Amino acid sequence: MTENKPDDFIKVRVGAIMLDPVTNVPVIILKDDDEKHSIPIWIGIVEASAIAVQLEKVPVTRPLTHDLLKNMIGLLGATVDRVDVTDLKNNTFYAIIHVTFNGQHIEVDSRPSDAIALALRTESPIFVHKRVIEKSQKLDTKTAPSFSEENKDKWEEILENLDPDDYGKYKM
Repeated sequence: MTENKPDDFIKVRVGAIMLDPVTNVPVIILKDDDEKHSIPIWIGIVEASAIAVQLEKVPVTRPLTHDLLKNMIGLLGATVDRVDVTDLKNNTFYAIIHVTFNGQHIEVDSRPSDAIALALRTESPIFVHKRVIEKSQKLDTKTAPSFSEENKDKWEEILENLDPDDYGKYKM
């Protein structure tokens, strides 16, 4: 893989979490600040719940997995600097969590859903590589969940009509 440069990434935020209208699989929608790009990432129900709990500031009596990870990172004196969604291969998204520990930069491979859940808890920025944005616009319609030709128009309409007032609302 080629070296990534900071200019290769676009800062994003969680635009929405919703259920895929065809498969009922959770989808997280990442949006850039200029609202030029919407990146749908199909995720698991547990990860969707973890993200939604944080977005909605739902109090939990005991730490969830991502809270535990945040607490351990903090107790070790490390920090989460940022999260990068770095690639999209065969309809699978890849991410890296950037951590500083004892003055050393560490990159931790992660699923985007887990990286995003951690970034929300640590208030760390989320970035998406430009190639991921480009590739996400051309998801393989034969194997992407519900992204068949007949559903492509429906998804384009959903992504184009996301209301900024709904960002962060859990729609499952």
